[in-house]
Amino acid sequence: MNPEWRDARVEHIRALIGQAAPGVVEEAKWKKASNPDGVPTFTLDGLICTVETYKDKVKVTFAKGASLPDPAKVFNASLTAGTRRAVDLTESDVLDDDAFVALIQAAVALNQA
Repeated sequence: MNPEWRDARVEHIRALIGQAAPGVVEEAKWKKASNPDGVPTFTLDGLICTVETYKDKVKVTFAKGASLPDPAKVFNASLTAGTRRAVDLTESDVLDDDAFVALIQAAVALNQA
């Protein structure tokens, strides 16, 4: 397994978020000894999502994911959480870019409502 796949995945996700939400602000939050770089958070009129890197996956957690339409079934984690929903991506997973962009756009619209 190539450990750089996670960096490439995060960069791809970051690009999709920027494409979907011009004006989005990225900040590193929740820095700690085990994660000195912190967790990338993306906001536009409120929190949209966070992107966390684990040994075997990259997790994108949408703060208000339970309230977002997901006709393409992009969400595959935290499906029973009260408010949030997540997308777990392993090295071999294929992300539906258009559906992901639509989720980001829906999250921004919800923040702006």
